[in-house]
Amino acid sequence: MKSNRWRLFKGAALVTALAVVASCGLPRSGPTKTEIFSGSVMESGDAFVLLVDDRVNLVASVTPALGFSAGFRNAGALGSDTIRAGDVLGLTIWENVRDPLLVPSGQNATVLEEVQVDGSGFIFVPYAGRIRAAGNTPEAIRRIITNKLEEQTPDPQVQVRRLAGDGATVSVVGAVSAQGVYAIERPTRTLSSMLARAGGVTVPPEIAQVRVVRGDHSDAIWFEDLYAHPGHDIALRAGDKIFVEQDTRSFTALGATGSQNRVPFESQTISAIEAIAQVGGLNTNLADPTGVFVFRNEPEEIANQLVGRTDLVGTQRVVYVLDLTRPNGMFLARDFAIRDEDTVYVTEAPFSQFNKTISAAFGTLGQVNSAAAAVGR
Repeated sequence: MKSNRWRLFKGAALVTALAVVASCGLPRSGPTKTEIFSGSVMESGDAFVLLVDDRVNLVASVTPALGFSAGFRNAGALGSDTIRAGDVLGLTIWENVRDPLLVPSGQNATVLEEVQVDGSGFIFVPYAGRIRAAGNTPEAIRRIITNKLEEQTPDPQVQVRRLAGDGATVSVVGAVSAQGVYAIERPTRTLSSMLARAGGVTVPPEIAQVRVVRGDHSDAIWFEDLYAHPGHDIALRAGDKIFVEQDTRSFTALGATGSQNRVPFESQTISAIEAIAQVGGLNTNLADPTGVFVFRNEPEEIANQLVGRTDLVGTQRVVYVLDLTRPNGMFLARDFAIRDEDTVYVTEAPFSQFNKTISAAFGTLGQVNSAAAAVGR
């Protein structure tokens, strides 16, 4: 009789424990598949939940491209001998007369060193006056000075040398070996050669971006594309600002993955499979491979294409569903491109929740049994 009462007591304790567990809820890494689907616009939610297929991949995997606009690409290379405001010139003048204008007595030439081109682009030469230097080559300046002096001294011989090019410079900053201000010279008239002059980039080349600011315009390119597509190796202009930085894009991984973290991009493009691999893959004890979700805010143009509508206005919440157990599920996940600020979430398998319930229940039941045994004694 006592044994029957004991079995009834244990059964009651088991039911009580299960009831306690069910009422309190169990810890978990996030929402279930059912809860996510309940947020769909089909269920009066505010997100479009889409199963990824080839069509969805084609629309959703469009990523913003980097590159220089025609304004940058069509600019011709600067002539290395074109004089600009701020340049420094050296002049040598020969006169073969008894009473020269400029040459000291007893000598046959005079040297005018460090004649700087002023902000208006002019230089001053004694007896020749103010001469327009900016925009001219040293040879053109030589002819102008010669013509001016010929009016006062017969057959003068003039030599013009460009000593420094501080007037045509660019600034190079960011992730380069040697930040600084560099003159545009014959070997450094293009973007790639100027980056080489600055010692190259100091971040992994596959995630390095190069931005050029010219006046009110700014464009950027991947460092690797600069060499893969020579047409984007633009000619530099005086005053250009070159900034090299590491890619700042990232995605967030949550749920039943190897780790939950904010993850920076390690290459120009990352697929859903690569994103999962970066965080240690699926947790084999918890993950549901039929419930891999990517949460993203899509612009209205892409959202309308995805759902076959034309009336959506503004950014739309979209949840992409990847089922890795489908025959082509791994291929679809491999082709699905992760974008900046995406959230990759993997749901827990129903069996893992069942295991948690049983573990919690029997842990509670063990405590009840211990208490009941103590009372029985």
